[in-house]
Amino acid sequence: MFFIGTIGAFAQEARTVQGKVTSSEDGSGIPGVSVFVKGTTIGTVTDLDGNFFLDIEPTHTTLVFQYVGMETQEINVEQLSQVDVVLSPDAILMEEVVVTALGISREKKSLGYAVQELNGDAVSDVKSVNFVNSLSGKSAGVDILQANTMGGSANVIIRGTTSLTQNNQALFVVDGVPFNNNNTNEDRPVAGTTATYQNDGWGGYDYGNNAMDINPDDVESITVLKGAAATALYGSRAANGVILITTKKGKLAASGKKRIGVTWNAGIEMTQADLSTAPHYQDKYGGGYGPFYDNEGVPGAEDYYFFYADLDGDGDKELIAPTPEDASWGHKFDENLMVVQWDNLDPLN
Repeated sequence: MFFIGTIGAFAQEARTVQGKVTSSEDGSGIPGVSVFVKGTTIGTVTDLDGNFFLDIEPTHTTLVFQYVGMETQEINVEQLSQVDVVLSPDAILMEEVVVTALGISREKKSLGYAVQELNGDAVSDVKSVNFVNSLSGKSAGVDILQANTMGGSANVIIRGTTSLTQNNQALFVVDGVPFNNNNTNEDRPVAGTTATYQNDGWGGYDYGNNAMDINPDDVESITVLKGAAATALYGSRAANGVILITTKKGKLAASGKKRIGVTWNAGIEMTQADLSTAPHYQDKYGGGYGPFYDNEGVPGAEDYYFFYADLDGDGDKELIAPTPEDASWGHKFDENLMVVQWDNLDPLN
């Protein structure tokens, strides 16, 4: 009885080890890190803040910390109850790890679809008014339809056009937030017809699209997800592929102190115009689209080339130039013909 009691007095009980796992890059907690006892299946994962709690037996002396893209660490916890671990990126594995939908990190070889990653320098070294233009030629299967107007839209087509009548644009996702990069530029109704849109092929005014608001200097990396399987988590909006953009975040220096970076750019562009290629403007015909207006039977004036109304209330109607029109296919200029111009209608004149 005395021998058994002695054994019970020196027996050790299970204990709890707790701690936090952080990143060496920015000091933030890493969620989802696998923490387990070496050589066993006893383990847990860190919470959203990187914290963990694990009950271990007296014979458990070593904890293993594993996370995709990070170097694995083994810590001796034989005499410890509090363990704080800092994980560093694994330079060998980093090229094989990609960020897919909703910020989930996956091993590239485990994905069933094509993924291509670009560094932020691909769009910031040579800048463009619309940063999307800088992606041209950087990724296989990605076509960039650049605007030929100042401030115009840039369209991203991945693996060709899929629809003749619907949107073919890739979905943009910035830091996990999807946003629409479609063309919705609307033209005004013409000759009683309904309004037309730029992507209907009937013209319109190109005021650009949302992607041009992204600052290329803020881009840390770009991931191109190709194919419908790659975009299941984003739904039908991503049927044409996804451009995942991760912006830069604040990081700690090697010394552990905060740092600030300043980038300054300047440039100058000089050109010379070849006036022989400039458009030649006609000066023989006035404003209007042709014989589509009001006047009829006015001596010296062809019918229907002017508005016709009594402006001054004297009972006589005046010929009025069709000032709302933007065409110059109207009546031929005639110095003997009295026509009211736009400046006669301006209340400030």
